[in-house]
Amino acid sequence: MTTTSRRDATGPHEPRQPRQPHQPYEPYEPYEPDTTALRSPWPFTGREDELDLVRRSLTGARRGLVVTGPAGRGKTRLVTEAVRGSDCARVTGTPRARDLPLAAFAPLLPERVTLHRALHLLSGTRTLLVDDAHLLDDASAALVHQLAVRGRTRLLVVVTDGEPVPAAVSRLWTGELLPRLALPGLPREETARLLAAGARSTPEPLTVNRLHRLCGGDLRLLRELVAAAGEQGRLVRVPGADAWAWRGPVPLTPLVRERTAPLLDRARPEEREALDRLAFAEPLPPAPDALGLAALERLESEGLVHVDAHGGVRLAHALHGPVLRAAAGRLRARRLARAPEEHGPALDAESAELTRRIERADVAAVPAPVGDWLAAEGAPVPAGYAALRARYARLRGELGEAAAWAREGLRTAPADPSCRAELAAAETQCAGPAGPHDGGPADGDPADGDPYDAVRLGAPERAAGRLGGVFADHADALARADGPALDRAAEELRRRGFLLFAAEAHAQAAGVHRDPLAARTSRTRALALARRCQGARTPALTGLVLGELTARQRQIVTLAAAGLSNRQIAQRLTLSVRTVGNHLYGAYARLGASDRGALPPFTELPRAQPA
Repeated sequence: MTTTSRRDATGPHEPRQPRQPHQPYEPYEPYEPDTTALRSPWPFTGREDELDLVRRSLTGARRGLVVTGPAGRGKTRLVTEAVRGSDCARVTGTPRARDLPLAAFAPLLPERVTLHRALHLLSGTRTLLVDDAHLLDDASAALVHQLAVRGRTRLLVVVTDGEPVPAAVSRLWTGELLPRLALPGLPREETARLLAAGARSTPEPLTVNRLHRLCGGDLRLLRELVAAAGEQGRLVRVPGADAWAWRGPVPLTPLVRERTAPLLDRARPEEREALDRLAFAEPLPPAPDALGLAALERLESEGLVHVDAHGGVRLAHALHGPVLRAAAGRLRARRLARAPEEHGPALDAESAELTRRIERADVAAVPAPVGDWLAAEGAPVPAGYAALRARYARLRGELGEAAAWAREGLRTAPADPSCRAELAAAETQCAGPAGPHDGGPADGDPADGDPYDAVRLGAPERAAGRLGGVFADHADALARADGPALDRAAEELRRRGFLLFAAEAHAQAAGVHRDPLAARTSRTRALALARRCQGARTPALTGLVLGELTARQRQIVTLAAAGLSNRQIAQRLTLSVRTVGNHLYGAYARLGASDRGALPPFTELPRAQPA
């Protein structure tokens, strides 16, 4: 291939099959989860960087930290995990005690104590956790502020965004007494890990994407939706995979109603009418002239609708549309709902845009709301569209999502060759380097003989003169064993959305860098990208993850992946059970795994060496 812009990094583009909206499709089988497990507290998962930051804020000369974020983001769970096993006093603000002086500190202080006396009594406390500090009474807030000024007590202070905060508390970070951690939403990858840990089985990627969009980082809402969907029988088994999926409407749980009260409790009928019209128009924007301008202006001022530069109007949050549709009666839904065939032109437009991007070798994330909506609702997805979505996801390195889209297409057309080929390609690249294509020029891809696969396999000489653009740059840098050039090619691949290819290029750079620091940086970047590729185990990534572990961690992880318990590992290596547990915890954090059951997908584990 000699063109400067490569049409498709993994083979020629197959013509899109015509849409067949009325084909029968295989129904999902019901999935019966352990509803007790869904309602019980989920294990703490992810947040390794934030957890490390909170723990470090309580060591050395540091005086603590303020953790802020929206309700339901997991602030309390994070700080509780950070102080687990330590000598830490704890107080909590409550709404009903805001008018009682020093009410929050009642468990730690005698009755009828002055602020000065309270400060003296608490000055010997080494670590103090103040939860829901926005609910503190004024005297308690002043006491926390004075403890921070003195600097003898390390403080962990948790504040919820969007709530009125006592001035003495807000001055903790605005006055630079304590640093502030604005807790970000849980990333999509960590959301998937949390769902797998909480439900005790694996959610399929399209369900993870949907829950991640709907919850926006609200972990309480995440738990509530999954538990309610399970209890209402809306979770289903994924054909051909050991995974569960959620299809159908959003359950109107108490927490869902609480989070969406500004929509459901509109006093003005014209505003509720406009919101419902927007909800039932999804995933397509409605005609603006069908909505009342005055009502839209009020809704926009409250942040409930978004108006783009072209005048299109949409609901501002992904959760709002499903909730409004679920709350509407049957007659209202019948009046406002779109006919299924109205989605056809928009689905064709999405297909055309995805095809153009593949041809331009640019597979950066792009909205495709119509297809997402069909899959979420459990409606038939045309096989040609599903195969294209699978191909796009696979080129991005989202292998689990690629397989999920291929399966959606096979429900509509079980014999569709494009969907079958995409499913096989995604599963092959998740299966590891040993497989039916091992050693061939097109390992993990149905397009046999693709020259870029030779580069990915470490044989760039086979692709000489056959590639263009960034793919040629990658091949040239690898042929010259030029670490910096490989890193540059990797960054360009990442910018274009080829996350798996970028991870492989960084991994190759780590192996040829002469500077140990540069090699370490390349390895770190490769690991970060590989973890976003949903279980990819290609030859270039083999051994990459285990290379991040210490020798002892590798030894223990190998035994754990082989099925040995912590006690058995301790006996074999002559260690304490606690030491084994600590090594495993550190390894899980580096590997991005939640438990030993998640270890095998990351890499081929060599046999353990005797201690």
